[in-house]
Amino acid sequence: MKADCTLGGVASLTPDQVRRRERVESLIRLAAPGLNLLLAVGERISRLAEPEDHEYYPPRTSGVPEPPPPSPAQRGTSSRP
Repeated sequence: MKADCTLGGVASLTPDQVRRRERVESLIRLAAPGLNLLLAVGERISRLAEPEDHEYYPPRTSGVPEPPPPSPAQRGTSSRP
């Protein structure tokens, strides 16, 4: 069930445009399960390749102060001149 909403100053779609939109939407609906499977497989492969993401930083919540940056000794690198 489609709801046709029109905005003031916007022309309505021609029958050809409606048919094209319906075709594109049906192709997207048809491809969605395959694309979801592809994303799931990619996620599994990435977790097998690198189970722990060392570059992941969880988002900070508001009101929590930002932690200080790690010192060069903590990072395991020396400072360069």
